[in-house]
Amino acid sequence: MIITVASGKGGTGKTTVATNLAFSLADHVQFLDCDVEEPNAHLFLKPALGEKQRVFTPVPVVDETACSYCRKCAEICRFRAITVLGKKVLTFPEMCHSCGGCMEICPERAITETGRELGVIEEGRRDDIGFVHGRLRVGEAMAPPLIRKVLSHVLPGKVNIIDAPPGTSCPVITAMRGADFVLLVTEPTPFGLHDLKLAVETVKILGLPRGLIINRAGIGDDGVKEYAEEEGLPVLMEIPFERSIAEACSRGRLVVEALPGWKEEFLELFRRIRKTIGWKEVGAR
Repeated sequence: MIITVASGKGGTGKTTVATNLAFSLADHVQFLDCDVEEPNAHLFLKPALGEKQRVFTPVPVVDETACSYCRKCAEICRFRAITVLGKKVLTFPEMCHSCGGCMEICPERAITETGRELGVIEEGRRDDIGFVHGRLRVGEAMAPPLIRKVLSHVLPGKVNIIDAPPGTSCPVITAMRGADFVLLVTEPTPFGLHDLKLAVETVKILGLPRGLIINRAGIGDDGVKEYAEEEGLPVLMEIPFERSIAEACSRGRLVVEALPGWKEEFLELFRRIRKTIGWKEVGAR
């Protein structure tokens, strides 16, 4: 099973939900932090991390001694990562999406590929929980290729919990693809409702089963609940706006460790998800 935990904006409690759900399920879990621009799940799960693996993406290199300056490479590139000015070929690696089209279309075979570093992957464990996260290189704008590399560590036979980036842009869609269920996290405020609507429309386009968690329940208004009812979006859990929960999170502690009674709440959350998609029973810590 692949469960992607997502939100329309940052700061809603997405990572709190993902890490506490993972810890509650224990040895049946592979945790994948795909928020590669700002990963922070490790601050809560505290895994023992191993060596870093550098990740590269292919970008074009042009041998101008073999180039005829036909411009076919520039014409096929929708992102303008390669262009021809007179008798000069210019490449812009930061804009390249690594599709390989320029290399395939070049009639003189003057284009080859080299690697541009995107960031690193780190793997580790917290007890029986497998852990993988990516860290995007500072200044790098292309998060999706690194996210796909993190997702390559999905394990069959495990519950794979994916902590997606916030928002609704390309990195989020990359993290959602292939999920069996998308768990959306929001707060009951006008801002939370606005961004929840964007997130729901994104998930609907992808055609994925979905459910909602309302974090900091008790603040704001009933707009989120009313919207969820209109959309047929099931509210699977509400986490109240309580000092004890906020203190645990601010200290980098899992809620289910600081407040053990919450473990059963997260196990019940998983049972509801499993029932929605018809998955078999999975044990717990």
